[in-house]
Amino acid sequence: MANQTEFTPDLLDYVRAVSLRDDDTLAGLRAETVALPMGGTMQVMAEEGQFLGLLVALIGARTVVEVGTFTGYSTLCMARALPADGRLITCDLSARWPMIARPFWRKAGVDDRIDVRIGDARTTLAALLDEVGADSVDLVFVDADKAGYREYYDLALRLVRPGGLVVIDNTVFFGRVIDPAVTDADTTAVRELNAFLLTDERVQISLLPMGDGITLARKLP
Repeated sequence: MANQTEFTPDLLDYVRAVSLRDDDTLAGLRAETVALPMGGTMQVMAEEGQFLGLLVALIGARTVVEVGTFTGYSTLCMARALPADGRLITCDLSARWPMIARPFWRKAGVDDRIDVRIGDARTTLAALLDEVGADSVDLVFVDADKAGYREYYDLALRLVRPGGLVVIDNTVFFGRVIDPAVTDADTTAVRELNAFLLTDERVQISLLPMGDGITLARKLP
């Protein structure tokens, strides 16, 4: 078929029933996050977390960087897909959110794989370029303030090895990207990044109509 199937609530329930592999640790962290103000909006969907874990495994990632930890659900999903000696460096402006995540990371047995960095992501990513070097990271997941997306992408692409992935969340931004009346800084930044990615010959891209839009950018040799 040439057209996108409309995923009604009933069809989404079916998809989850036949594909989502859940457990008490994942469900517990989701439940704790949803109870927070804006928690349900800011948390990635369970399906997206599972997809991120699959990507980590597919490319044989050993080093992952995450821009925007929040309560660490995506962190947990990706860390569980890493080998025992893998490393996930995640950064957030506030130490409050990773503190919520820690008990669940420990319960899953992946706490020792996760390195939390608190501070501005631009500073963290620039420091990582000095620390681990360019072309040394397998996957970078970007899910932070949208106004910073272009800077995060440029730094992430320098960090990622050829053949590695930059994964960017919220690239349709609640549908606001197609409304010309919406001109706030976040929506504008997402629009501009999407337009830039279309012509960026350093990467292969695919924008997946999943969740709030997920763009995969594979760095070319």
